Amino acid sequence: MNLSVVWDIFTKILDICFVWIAFYYILKNVKNNIKMVLIVKGVILILIVKFLSDWLDLYTVGVILEYAIQWGPLAIIVIFQPEIRSVLESLGRTQLLGRHKILTVDEREKVVYEIMRAVDYLRKNRIGALIVIEREISLEEYIRNATKVYADISDSLLETIFFPNSPLHDGGVIIQGDRITCAGAVFKTSMNPDISKRLGTRHRAGLGIAEESDAIALIVSEETGRLSIAVDSHLHYNLEPDQFRMMLIDELKPKMEVFFEADESDGEEE
Repeated sequence: MNLSVVWDIFTKILDICFVWIAFYYILKNVKNNIKMVLIVKGVILILIVKFLSDWLDLYTVGVILEYAIQWGPLAIIVIFQPEIRSVLESLGRTQLLGRHKILTVDEREKVVYEIMRAVDYLRKNRIGALIVIEREISLEEYIRNATKVYADISDSLLETIFFPNSPLHDGGVIIQGDRITCAGAVFKTSMNPDISKRLGTRHRAGLGIAEESDAIALIVSEETGRLSIAVDSHLHYNLEPDQFRMMLIDELKPKMEVFFEADESDGEEE
């Protein structure tokens, strides 16, 4: 086997790897965007109907679908331009090797401890709050326009930021690693029609950032003191404090740690 053959094999493997990486990140971002998921489902449905029309020899349906397939991509780009742009922006903000600080077990425990102390105070006093924890996808777009803090996380600082009539009360806090990066951040609200109309702007903003990124959004209701977590495009509403704490701990775990825990549990004998 000469050098040219080895190089040819290497380039082909590299080519396949790049394609799979591109597909992975596209699908990862598509699944977090409700409208893009609907687009994908619609395209799959059209392809299935086209296959059936060819199989059953349905001439008229086949001709209509031929035009739909021919001009469909252009129509999708024009009609769903904001959604496509959102996915591309998410890809642009994603760091392939991860930009966030990987917390040690002690640091993670401290973050959870300080957040839970603050959340417990806020819910008991009916003080609204939105705390967003950055993960793989950068939130620099929101940090840029917010009030910079760059301080170690503490319950007293969080309570002060969200204290009623505070200038930063209505915005969100963004946490990177074990530090509060900024306060007063304004997020895009979710347009999900399935959200209860009783939920206010804070819950919609939390779900909005969870739809747009892989961040963890912690929400304290100002009216009821109820606790919620928005993550992976889902809003987990009205959690008990223990449920809230356990979910926060699970979401903060590094992916490799979650993988090994799952692997160990699979290997346990019943």
